[in-house]
Amino acid sequence: MAEIVALSERNPQVSSEELLAGFHPSYRFGEVSFDTYIPDPAHPSQAGAVDRLREFASTMTPAKKSGGFFSKFKRKPKNAGKNGNGQPNGIYLDGGFGVGKTHLLASLWHAAPGRKAFGTFVEYTNLVGALSFTTTVEVLKEYTLVCIDEFELDDPGDTVLMSRLMRELSDAGVKLAATSNTLPGALGEGRFAAQDFKREIQVLSDQFETVRIDGEDYRHRGLERAPEPVAVGKELETAKANFPDDEVFAFDDWGALTKNLSRVHPSRYREMVKDVDVLVLSNVSTITEQAMALRFVVLADRLYDKDVPVIASGAPFEELFTEDMMAGGYMKKYFRTVSRMTALAREGHLGEKAL
Repeated sequence: MAEIVALSERNPQVSSEELLAGFHPSYRFGEVSFDTYIPDPAHPSQAGAVDRLREFASTMTPAKKSGGFFSKFKRKPKNAGKNGNGQPNGIYLDGGFGVGKTHLLASLWHAAPGRKAFGTFVEYTNLVGALSFTTTVEVLKEYTLVCIDEFELDDPGDTVLMSRLMRELSDAGVKLAATSNTLPGALGEGRFAAQDFKREIQVLSDQFETVRIDGEDYRHRGLERAPEPVAVGKELETAKANFPDDEVFAFDDWGALTKNLSRVHPSRYREMVKDVDVLVLSNVSTITEQAMALRFVVLADRLYDKDVPVIASGAPFEELFTEDMMAGGYMKKYFRTVSRMTALAREGHLGEKAL
């Protein structure tokens, strides 16, 4: 018998320990490796990135274990954020949507020895909010590797925060790896007065060696366009016809869901969807408020991480954001969300989960 739940009625609570325990690749990337990444022959930079990351992984040695997350840690000797050859301690994967950056980042995490962390940019800023900056540094500096997916700077506070965090971790000898659609020296452009924070952005840039990955969005490479939305009132019926009865279906009215997203902190969205197998949405409409749009970006990332097929009525996902938003400072976030939600809608239409 199908279980029907509503995300719009959920307000999960997440402890600091649970936040830390969640810093690993999601279900979608739980078993990936460099061998499962298939480079596009038309774009040699993809194979080149694999080779460079294999080499980077081979340079890592496990950090010495301590007594626990919140014990007093012994400091590592500082090395000004450089390895023995004077190179940065970080790798920065720069490329467009769907070229496999997250797949490669997760593959690096799996290949690395010792204690390691994997999370999105917003999850690290949320971690600092939950633990404090000092405690976050003390915890993460004992890791071999810290991976930051979807590195974007959305405001001046994040710029200063992440600049300090990356510098202190790199100085402590922690290897860093990040993905983004923006070169590290151009982070923050179009969102705030990035020129006023040039020093902090330069500090961030200095921690990384940039590896460019070219290519097409694999999520839509050679595929037909996204399926049309289902008829209003037929959403749940369609979902039950496409998926087994033992699945957990989250069935939500769009207005109720977005209203609840404004009440729940984005750090808790992963917990909100953790048991959901299929998301069913009724009456999707274009998001017109920037704050809500950015919250939905986080939810879409959590749905994509967990590989949750989506069946929806209303506006198609290519109309999820206004034209102004798609041309504004957050356009890369919004294009990524449209790409990911379209892929999940295709899975919902086909009645399957496809990595």
